[in-house]
Amino acid sequence: MVIVGAGECGARASVALREQGYAGPVTLIGDEPHLPYERPPLSKQAMVAETELPPKTIASMETLRAKQVTCRTGVAVVAIDRATKHVARADGSTLPYDKLLLATGAVARRLRMPGADGPRVAVLRTYDDALHIRAALHPGAKIAIIGGGFIGLELAASARKRGAAVTVIEALPRILSRAVPEDHAAVIAARHQAEEVDLRCGSGVATIRDTGSAVEVTLTAGEKVVADLLIIGIGAVPVTNLAEAAGLAIDNGIAVDERLQTSDPDILAAGDCCSFPLAIYGGRRVRLESWRNAQDQGNLAARNMLGAGEAISAVPWFWTDQYDLVLQIAGLTDAGVATVRRALGDGAFVLFHLDAEGRLVAASGIGRGNVVAKDIRLAEMLIAKRAVPDAAALANPEIKLKSLLAA
Repeated sequence: MVIVGAGECGARASVALREQGYAGPVTLIGDEPHLPYERPPLSKQAMVAETELPPKTIASMETLRAKQVTCRTGVAVVAIDRATKHVARADGSTLPYDKLLLATGAVARRLRMPGADGPRVAVLRTYDDALHIRAALHPGAKIAIIGGGFIGLELAASARKRGAAVTVIEALPRILSRAVPEDHAAVIAARHQAEEVDLRCGSGVATIRDTGSAVEVTLTAGEKVVADLLIIGIGAVPVTNLAEAAGLAIDNGIAVDERLQTSDPDILAAGDCCSFPLAIYGGRRVRLESWRNAQDQGNLAARNMLGAGEAISAVPWFWTDQYDLVLQIAGLTDAGVATVRRALGDGAFVLFHLDAEGRLVAASGIGRGNVVAKDIRLAEMLIAKRAVPDAAALANPEIKLKSLLAA
């Protein structure tokens, strides 16, 4: 069993193979020099900690050795020979496989314009990226961020906690427009503004120029934003080059079926790098960039590498925490045509998203700390059951969601 990609998904799969009783060789290959580590802390804890934190490992070397997983880091896989069932690495070595899992993840999307790759321009995807950005976050520093999505806003919150001045530039009319309901986005926008973050929505970027002492961003309306560091946070691109070169099907990522099978019966793909059909949404093909999905699919891929033939059943789940606010989303909000609001007190609330038949297809909640976590978890279970709950019951905080689940 060979796994290419030593992130959340790949590392989970390597351990899960052992937990499923597989006794043969397991090799985990990563192109970064670090052991497998968690990525969510990179935009948060790693930025605001008083001292530089090491990567938060998913599996220590001791754990991998105990599980008899061979972890090879720091050398990328450069080719897959499907005919001979070997992978080739950049150092010239090759490795045979019976089953191959591609867990190659995604890379930060780059701006394709002059100046976007300058010395004062950064992206966040790896631990080394995080160290570079962290070094620039200090009182008096000026930070500009292009992109008002999860990563951009988490970094904005972290930068403010470290005393830097922050400007967020978002081309669309509001922040978080990709997957977050407008009501929730408005709460997060207000929280950032209360922290004196300068939100520039509806502002495209015309030029980026390094002045020798700073980076100057000219907006399409003519305004100029000058910063010590410009962070580009405009999403991620799935890593598909290996799969493409090997002739595997590609569709917004490496295309897999409901069992994570690629177009080659001996190659699976999982995590951020692949797109897959979701049965609970009528077979709609999606690609998810989330910590939970990487974990779930890593475990599922391991079982299916061993012949389980299980279909994807997990409900998509996302979260972000900024300052004292936590936003959680279960399901796909854009599948809904109507919403029901449940107030939880102290400004916290959950939106339930229903389709045309009244079926619950998503739930999104925001509040301080973990106040919405229980309702979102129960909503996730209702979504999985394709429940059609009573709208009035959803709106009434006195009616426990657990009772709807039982019904």
